[in-house]
Amino acid sequence: MTFTVAQIHIRRNHTGRGSKNSFLKNMLQSIHQSPTQSSETKTTLIMLHGRGSDEHDLFGLKNSLDPRLEIYSLRAPYEFDWGGYSWFDLHEDGSVNLEGFNRSRNEILTFIQSIKTNKLYLLGFSMGAIMSYSIVLTQPKLCAGILALSGFAPEQIESEYKLNELHDLHFFISHGINDPIIPVAEARRTKALLEGSTAKVTYNEYRMAHQINENCLMDIKAWFHLQW
Repeated sequence: MTFTVAQIHIRRNHTGRGSKNSFLKNMLQSIHQSPTQSSETKTTLIMLHGRGSDEHDLFGLKNSLDPRLEIYSLRAPYEFDWGGYSWFDLHEDGSVNLEGFNRSRNEILTFIQSIKTNKLYLLGFSMGAIMSYSIVLTQPKLCAGILALSGFAPEQIESEYKLNELHDLHFFISHGINDPIIPVAEARRTKALLEGSTAKVTYNEYRMAHQINENCLMDIKAWFHLQW
């Protein structure tokens, strides 16, 4: 499958487009939680939500994660017609509007450059996972690792990937074997792509749909514990 998943996160618009063309002016809106436990190394997690959601969605996981993390949850820049926000738009044939995609990617990179941290991780769900892959695989020195939940690395920009520069970057990949939105085959393809690199990949499949279940959350917590 190429970077043309028309049903990413919520397949509500069978004619293709789902996001309003206007780019929100106040980029990028975010919510923040400071660490509740001190640490010698300042470690930051940036959350990127899925299509049709907002910055509050993944932020609900904050109390289940390592208390030493500083957490930012970002809101995607495009309003979604059926509520929430989107990182990029889709054409009627399901292909991605690369102008909007690249603009969102650049805004996330600008946000990353605005914070001071010793170690940075990205956590993305669905469309947010796609954005996370697009950043870490093209600019691997920015992050210590990513958590890609129910998403995939987009083939449409694969020529930009720096697979020979991942040098011990850590990946946590999770996917539901019953996912009706993004087939698990996409996660398996991404895993195969990374197996040819020096990245440290943790890959898990779960008996779930397009979601994060308790077993997945427990594995996320255990994975973060090993990062310190």
